[in-house]
Amino acid sequence: MDSARAEGLVNVVDVEATCWTGAPPPGEVSEIIEVGLTVVDLAAGERPARHRILVRPARSAVSAFCTELTGLTQSEVDQGVGFAEACRLLAAEHHAGVRPWASWGDYDRHQFTRQCQATRTPYPFNHRHTNAKAVFTEAYGLRRRPGMAQALEIAGLPLEGRHHRGEDDAWNIASLVLLLSARGHWPAQVEHLA
Repeated sequence: MDSARAEGLVNVVDVEATCWTGAPPPGEVSEIIEVGLTVVDLAAGERPARHRILVRPARSAVSAFCTELTGLTQSEVDQGVGFAEACRLLAAEHHAGVRPWASWGDYDRHQFTRQCQATRTPYPFNHRHTNAKAVFTEAYGLRRRPGMAQALEIAGLPLEGRHHRGEDDAWNIASLVLLLSARGHWPAQVEHLA
C-alpha cells in the first residue's frame, strides 16, 4: 500500500469489558474482553477490513449480565489472548502506534489507559484519537451526545450485527465515520478530541 493511501486510514476501535449490574464483586475489576477494530479508508470511502481480538481476563470473570449484554461467555474469552498480547497485536498487526484511531466516546481510550497502567503494559495507540461521538454531536447540532445505536437511527443507517459486540460496534461506528467524512465533518488531524 502506498504511503499516500496509508495516511487516509483510520482504525475504529470498540472494546467490550467485564461488567456487572452493580459494583464489581470483591477483588474484581473491569477488564477488556474483546477488541473490535475496523479499518476505515477515508479517501476511498470504505471499510476494507474488520478484526476481532478476544482477550482473556486475568482479574475478573464474565458475569451473567455481561453475557446477556455482549453475548460473550467465560468459556469463549478463556480462549482469547492475554491483555499484553492483545496490545502487542494491535501495535504489530494493526499499526495502532502510527495510525490515527477513533472510538465512540472516550470510554475505550480510558479503559485502555487504565488497564495498561494497572498491568504495566505499553499503551498500543498513538495520540491521534478522535471521539466520533463528539464529532457526530457537533455535526448534527445535537444537545446531547447519542449512543451509537441512536446515532445510526439519526443518520438513517442500519445497525449491522449485534449491539455491544466489539467487532460489530466497530463496524457500525466506522459507517458513521465514513458518513461524517463524506459530509466534510471528519477532522483531518486531531489530538485527544473530546
